[in-house]
This record gives sequence, structure tokens and C-alpha cells, in this order.
Amino acid sequence: MRYLFPSDYMADPSGHVFNNRLYIYPSHDRESGIPENDNGDHFDMKDYHVLLLDDPEQAEARDLGKILDVEDIPWAGRQLWDNDVVEKNGRYYLFFSMKDKTDTFRLGVAVSATPEGPFHPLPDPIRGSYSIDPCAFKDDDGEVYLYFGGLWGGQLQRYRDNRALENACLPEGGEPSLPARVVKMTADVTQFAEETSAVVITDDAGNPLRADDPHRFFEASWMHKHAGTYYFSYSTGDSHLLCYATSLSPYGPFRFRGELLQPVVGWTTHHSIVEWRGRCFLFHHDSVPSGGRTWLRSLKIAELEYEDDGSLHLKE
Repeated sequence: MRYLFPSDYMADPSGHVFNNRLYIYPSHDRESGIPENDNGDHFDMKDYHVLLLDDPEQAEARDLGKILDVEDIPWAGRQLWDNDVVEKNGRYYLFFSMKDKTDTFRLGVAVSATPEGPFHPLPDPIRGSYSIDPCAFKDDDGEVYLYFGGLWGGQLQRYRDNRALENACLPEGGEPSLPARVVKMTADVTQFAEETSAVVITDDAGNPLRADDPHRFFEASWMHKHAGTYYFSYSTGDSHLLCYATSLSPYGPFRFRGELLQPVVGWTTHHSIVEWRGRCFLFHHDSVPSGGRTWLRSLKIAELEYEDDGSLHLKE
């Protein structure tokens, strides 16, 4: 593994190959002076940059500059968290999570004619959106799906079946864990085309993972496809693991397959998985350079490899 961009604190890297070049869309950490807490108020990011890798062996990614600022977004409150980008019909759509003026996390869309940006935000968040960590996945047939959700500071526990709860509720013990959400997007990639569905992760017997299972979903959804199989990867949060599960449908259910990454310095990690030039790469972050401060994270890159049975692991 190596650090990808040591000159600044960035995190939550979403990697994509556009025009045979690898672009990375991270969040942008900063020292805000806000004490660390479970609501994530210390993650007070204000803009996004885009990084570029021309070659897998390139020592460091190049910063192509700022592509979106909180001041550009009409409905902005604060905290411009994780984002992702997808291409559709020659245009590029950046999905982002941030709090609106009522301090509720919503998902927004910004559009650009190029992967380098700048991206221009739509005037309102996606109707019916909530929580954090959007991952945009374009399937082989051109349909775009959005995966999202995060517990605790990500506010997913405030909702059930796309409806806001009067009081937040987290499952406990042997109850089924709280899942991420998935939804197909409209043809113009700006709104949900349907009600969002649960991304259910099961054990080998087909039972949903329990709330006390260290492999249950917490945040950081990512979807990629390999050899006809859908790979849903995610962070387990307080058990500090990066895990993956597989399905033959983008909606799941997904069978738990294993751990991809052991705990990192800085509480948890957030990632993306990209196949590029015949190789598979994992982008993630940790907080080693900042001395373990969870709100000042640094990007890393590692290589993954598949086994004949479709299992995935770090390349030795």
C-alpha cells in the first residue's frame, strides 16, 4: 500500500475510469477546531477536488483542482461529506451528501460536461433522499443505481422504509441489522425512479446479518461488477472492518463473502474498488499521517486480486 496524495488531507475516495484515465473523487478534510463527537460534527468539509492517475505506477495522484464548493449549493447547510460520480450520455453527474439548512443529511446532484468539472449543482436535493455516502453504479445496460446510507452521524437510524421516524431507532442484539439502501435513478440521472430498497446482506444460510454481527453494514457503500457478479463492499464502522458480499442482482440479497481490510488507524475507513488496465485496485484512507485524528485522513491505494471462486482479497 502507498499514500496517494500526501500533500493534503482527503478521504472517502471514489475512483472511476473515464476516457482511459483514472479519476478519484474524495472528500476534503480540514482542521475546523470542532471537538470530535459521535454526530461527526468535526467532519466539517467545505469543498471537493478531483485527483488524476495517468498510470497505476504513478507515485502520487495529481490534484486537478476544486470542482464544487459548499457556497455553490443553494440548499446548503454544512458538512459536504462523501461523493461519487457517474457518466451518462456524455455528461458527468456528481452525487454528494450534505446537511440542509435544518441539519438533515440529504443527497444532491451536480452536473458537468467533463470528469474534471467544475460541477454545477441542481437547485434542490434529490426528492425523498436522506442519509449519506452515495455510490453511483452504472450497469452494463446503462441503468444507473444509487447506493447510500450510514449509521450514527449519517442519520440512517432516523428512517424506516423511506419514512422519517419520530425517534431514531438502532436495532440491537439479534435483531436484523440496519441495511444500506439502493434505488434506480431516472433516465436523466437526477431523481429516484422508484422507492429505495434495502440492501440485505445474508449469511450462508440466507439469514440477514444481525445487529451484533461484526460484519454488518455501517456505512461506505460501494458497488462494482466482475464476471457477471455484483460486489457490494462496505465499512462495518465500530468493528473497523472493510467487508464485501456478492449477488447476481444489483438489488441483492447479497451473500457475505469476507473481509477485505483489517482495522486502520483512525477508527474506520471508506473506499472504492476499480478495475483498470487488467488489474483491480482498492482506494481507501487512514489517519496515520495526522497522528490518528479521525477528521484528518489521507488517501491510500492497494491492489486486489480475484480467486477462481470469485473471492476477492489484497494482493500479496
